[in-house]
Amino acid sequence: MRSVKGGCHCGNISYVAEFTKELSEYTPRACDCKLCTGHGASYASDRNGTLKININNEDDISKYRQGSRIAEFLICKICGIMTGVCYEENGFVYGSINVRSACEHAAFGYSQIAQLEQLSDEDRIKRWKNYWFRNVLINYENT
Repeated sequence: MRSVKGGCHCGNISYVAEFTKELSEYTPRACDCKLCTGHGASYASDRNGTLKININNEDDISKYRQGSRIAEFLICKICGIMTGVCYEENGFVYGSINVRSACEHAAFGYSQIAQLEQLSDEDRIKRWKNYWFRNVLINYENT
């Protein structure tokens, strides 16, 4: 497993992601929607890896939902960094990190544009379940 640490600039949101391959073997996906392009976001995940997210103060994060409102983007209200995105179903949380918020972001492969806006909600969810980290653990320090 290859461990990657990351988070927002001020440290309110942090994560440790475990990838099963070398980071250069991952092609981050740069979503073409206005929110993701505005943040310069590019996402990586590993369905066989793990993702643990720590949130110091839940009041200082924005769990922003846009478009179809089925995914939740984690954005720090203090420093404005989008660290990733999650989707919850039946008590399980799936997630992906914004590689731009990773300490080793340059170690990932080149980003590829992913045209996801044209997918149906059903197809998006199916895609997320196939590619995103599964059973993401989120720890809230001070709620």
